[in-house]
Order: sequence, then structure tokens, then C-alpha cells
Amino acid sequence: MEVVNPATGERIETYEEADRSTVERALDDSWAAYSEWRGRPLADREELIQSAGEVLRENKREYGELMTEEMGKPVSQAVAEVEKCAWLCDHYAEHAHAYLEDEHHPSPPGTEVKTVYEPIGIVLSVMPWNFPFWQVFRFIAPYITAGNVGVLKHASNVPGCAEAIEDVLRQAGYPEGVFQSLLAPSDLVDGILDDDRVRGATLTGSGPAGGPRTRRERPVRRPRRR
Repeated sequence: MEVVNPATGERIETYEEADRSTVERALDDSWAAYSEWRGRPLADREELIQSAGEVLRENKREYGELMTEEMGKPVSQAVAEVEKCAWLCDHYAEHAHAYLEDEHHPSPPGTEVKTVYEPIGIVLSVMPWNFPFWQVFRFIAPYITAGNVGVLKHASNVPGCAEAIEDVLRQAGYPEGVFQSLLAPSDLVDGILDDDRVRGATLTGSGPAGGPRTRRERPVRRPRRR
């Protein structure tokens, strides 16, 4: 997987592309991490997403320049994108408890009816190149904080951004396997979706970004009523 600076046409980096065995190992690691992560107190997960925001702010110039080099966004806009991601992390650190609180509903005397929001497992995220940090953190902040684990298939022209985002979470203290970046080609996406451990998918991009199946809706599990 080659990265070309869009301003100069110069090849700036080469990355090894994931194959099927790499994908399988990543899903194994994600599923193993999920069994523990889902039981982690929400307060801990809120502290971790806040730490991710701190890492973003501390390194915003570095991440901004990486975006500019890979996909051509002006540095000032790229740095502003990183700052916006940090703000998003702060938001979910403060409000995740409220968003995930049980919703109680009118019910007959002696009974209780409520909507409970629970994690579902591995969620695949297929994201575009034009906002390479923002679109991914729009996924990370709510989904991972809610107790899910994530696998990212980023656009093929921003692999450095994909790996940098994984490193942000590592620096913030997230356990191994909770969020992984897979430098996988689009033709492997259908196989990922077919894996029973992958319980949801989120896509921002064109049809080819995630393969033929992205042209159809993927069923989403609804919160359970109790």
C-alpha cells in the first residue's frame, strides 16, 4: 500500500497490506478484548476517552501535518480537525453516563419496563479520506465508550492516519484489542461482515469504499426492552 503526497506526486511511505490471516488474528484479538472491556465500569471508559482527547491536543501539530502529507488538507484545517476530535472526546467523557442511562417507561403496577443500552461486540468502521481523524473519532467516542470494540478499515490513501489513531488510544491507556486499524483492501470487507463476532458496521463513503454489500443496509440490533 503506497502513499503519495497529492501536492507533489511523491511517494512518501509504503505500508504492508493486511491479508486474510491478519484480519482473522485482529478479530480474535478484538473478541478477546471485548469480553473484558464490556464489563469495565463506564467511569473508567469515560476517563480513557478524556485521556485520548489529551493525547490529541498534545500532538495536534504532528497529526495535522500527517493529514496534510497524506491527503492534502491545509495544515491549519488539519490541526483544527484534531482539535475538534479532542472536543468530541471531552464531550463523551462528560455525557456518556447520561446517554447510556436506562430509560424507564410507564408500566402496569408491580412491573418495570425500561430500555437498556448494552454493548453488542465488534463493530466495523469503514471511513473516508477527506476527514481522516474526525470521521473515525465520531465512531470511537460513542461506540467504544459504550463498551463495544472497534476495527477500522480506513481509506487506502491515509494508512498513516489510521495507524496514528490507533496509537492515540494506545497512548491514552486503552487495553490491547479494544480498537484496531486494519490496512485491509476493500475486497476483504465482505468476509469481515460475515464473521459472527462482528455485530455491527458503520460506513461513511462511497459504495466501493466497503465493497458491494455497503449498497444495502446492514441490520442493526435495537436496544432491548425489559
